[in-house]
Amino acid sequence: MIEAKNLVMRFGNRVAVDGLSFSVAKGSIVGFLGPNGAGKSTTMRMLTGCLVPMAGDATICGHDIVKDRARAQARIGYLPEAANGFAGLTVREFLTFCGEARGLRGAALNDAVARVAADVHLTEALERRLKELSKGWRQRAWFAQALLHDPDVLILDEPTDGLDPNQKERMRAFIRRIAADKAILLSTHILEEAEEICTRAIVVANGRIVADDVPSKLADARGRLAPMFRTLTDGEAAR
Repeated sequence: MIEAKNLVMRFGNRVAVDGLSFSVAKGSIVGFLGPNGAGKSTTMRMLTGCLVPMAGDATICGHDIVKDRARAQARIGYLPEAANGFAGLTVREFLTFCGEARGLRGAALNDAVARVAADVHLTEALERRLKELSKGWRQRAWFAQALLHDPDVLILDEPTDGLDPNQKERMRAFIRRIAADKAILLSTHILEEAEEICTRAIVVANGRIVADDVPSKLADARGRLAPMFRTLTDGEAAR
């Protein structure tokens, strides 16, 4: 459902993404792992049509994200990194705005807002303004907007950022629950999160893929990804 082929992006003289190719199938939760500056968020922005690749291409459910962007984006739910904005809106107003942008109206829109608010335990905050909420509550509101149109593909950039331990566990459980019908690509700096919920892990460093396998084959004898992660990303950074 997600197909990336030889994606390249540069900012000035810096190569942020250097020929990335991978796919994410329905029913998969793929962890997108790497140190800061590895190219994870830039790749996700290209996959969602927020950035146009300098080379390579990407498709979402068979639709080219550049040549057929509207159809491709209609199949995506996107949670950007450090999501913010719309501070003066209540959560309900924010979700209503996002739902209308996705073509939802009337009862279908109201039902979608109620559904996603319940899914991410946000109902009690629906009448509060985003600027009044803690980071964790705002993160859940932005996650909820990605779910409104029940997309086939979820691209989630640090989805549990700002959540407390209980909220993190509820978020992970929800992602596991919906994964059977979706292709999910999520970035995280929490390696234990990838160990727990991801069916596959892609590790990137300096804009290149340095590992791509099921977590059990990348983990040590105790099931931890951290030793592999340090070896691959430290070695790549030193090249």
